[in-house]
Parts: sequence; structure tokens; C-alpha cells
Amino acid sequence: MTRTLGAAVVGLGVGEQHARAYARAEGCVLRWLHDLDRERARRLAMELSTEAANSYEQLLTDEGVDIVSIATFDDAHAAQVAEALRARKHVFVEKPLCRSREEVRTIKELWAASGGRRLASNLVLRAAPLYRWLRRSIAAGDLGTVYAFDGDYLYGRIHKLTEGWRKDVVDYSVLQSGGIHVIDLMLWLTGQLPTVVSAAGNRVCTAGTAFRYDDFAAATFGFESGLIGRITANFGCVHPHQHVVRIFGTEATFIYDDRGARLQRGRSGEHQAQVIDEPPLPATKGDLIPSFVDSILHDAGPEGAQYEFDVISVCLAADRALASGSQERVEYL
Repeated sequence: MTRTLGAAVVGLGVGEQHARAYARAEGCVLRWLHDLDRERARRLAMELSTEAANSYEQLLTDEGVDIVSIATFDDAHAAQVAEALRARKHVFVEKPLCRSREEVRTIKELWAASGGRRLASNLVLRAAPLYRWLRRSIAAGDLGTVYAFDGDYLYGRIHKLTEGWRKDVVDYSVLQSGGIHVIDLMLWLTGQLPTVVSAAGNRVCTAGTAFRYDDFAAATFGFESGLIGRITANFGCVHPHQHVVRIFGTEATFIYDDRGARLQRGRSGEHQAQVIDEPPLPATKGDLIPSFVDSILHDAGPEGAQYEFDVISVCLAADRALASGSQERVEYL
């Protein structure tokens, strides 16, 4: 008999897309929704034929809940992940997983003690058909040896920094909250982990507003193989929301920008780039949830919790370099 997993979602901004994904997922039933706006939770619960919880604790104590999906504000993630792991739930959480090395250590210890519970962060660009194609191409050697990775996270929604909840989060990090998407692509596509990082940033675009931290950050990563990665998180840019990726290999160059995705195989102007006609974004922000559910049902998956700890460790090292103005080693737990 096929097992059915019970899921609960806390935070119904992006979390609404989590809820809809669980409601559609095979082998899963949506049991609870919770949000600070109780009326919002009630309305969505009625639409999806489930229940609205009065508190986070209420859904954690339900033995029928196997998965807790967390889509709250960044600074709430670590404590809520820890509580869910203590309650022996599988956890799917919006990025960032947490915001400090101490929080990584605590979460890893709780995960290790949780009896094999699954833990994943919603780094949703992995679900985009374009990057799934690109990962296969790199693994097949189509680009040759990859020696440089450039990624720009263009946020393009400055009002969310200056007017929304982000302005109230202490030590808000644009690298952890947005740049993490392209940092994740760098690690996931190349299959490598950096050893050192340098970084610089500024707060020009949000000067004079209530937002108090760097709205632009640039980080340069070094790898043992010689690969160099350059990542920017540009939250104040005058540009629509977009991710720009350039990957340079000894046999070909991949570029995705305003002109679309293409693969350049020759160095002269006579060589026409191959157009890659694959969607650069997932259909929804819940597209990784079906594979997360499957990983629990079948006790298998492409990435595990250690990968999530590695990604956030890279982001934390970049923020340390940003603060110190010096090169920092990436410390993995």
C-alpha cells in the first residue's frame, strides 16, 4: 500500500505556492495552514479543503503531519526549522535555511538526531528546465573544463527593501536572501565547493531610506580546481527581476541574459551561437516540492541535507568577507 504523507505550511506569502503544490502532489495530503494573518489562512484553507491552525505549535503536535513547509520571514527560519526537527518532522524551508554559523551547527545536530528526516531549502532555480539541461550538458563535458562562473541576481524590486518586512530584519543579507540562488547554481551546476571568498558591497540605491544594510554585494570565490566564481546580489538595480548567468569552459561558453540562453562554441564572429530554447524559470515556486515528497516516500533524492548546509556555509563566508574586507576561508560544517 502506498504511504500518504501529511503536510503543513506556515507563512502564506510564497507559502501559498507551497500549499498548492502539496495539495496537488501525489502521495501527500495538505493537513494544516498557518499565517500571522489568520483570515488569509482561513480563506486559503477553505479553498484547498484543509484546516487553518491557530499556532505553529498546533501543527507540530499533530502526529499526522510528516512534512512542515516554512515560508516565513528570513529571521524566523532557524528557530522554526529547529522546532520542526525536534518534533521529528521532515522540513522544507524557504531560503535562507538560517542566518549564522551557530544556527547551522544547531540545525545540523538536530537533523542528525532526527532519525533520517529530510531537510531541503527552496532553491527553486534547480527546477528550471534551462538549468536542468545545463547541468546535464556540463556533466557530459559539452563545455569542456569550466574555469569561470558569473552570476548576477538582479532583484529589481527596491520597494520590498525600503517598505516591506526586509527593512526590519536585523543584519538582512542580500547574499543570503537573493544571491543564494546563483550561489546555489554555481555549486549545483559545477559540482564543486569553493574554499575562499572575497567580497565588497554598498548601500547607494537605498540611501536615505529605512533599509540599513548593503543593497548591492559582489563576491569572488576561489576553488581548489582553479575555478573562479563571481556572484552579485543587486537589489536596488533599475532592471526587471532576472538572473544572469555566464559559464566559461574550454570548449564552449554558456550565457543567459536579456537576449535569452545560448551556447557559443567558437571564438570567431563567424560562429553562430546555439539558441537554447528552455524556460529559465520554474513554472511555480513550489516546483521542487513533488521531488521532495518523492524523496521521503522512496528514501532517495539527488541532494541531501549536507548540501543545504554547504550552500548556506558559502553564503555566510561571503558575508564575513563583506564585513571584514578581507579574504575569508569557507568553513563547512
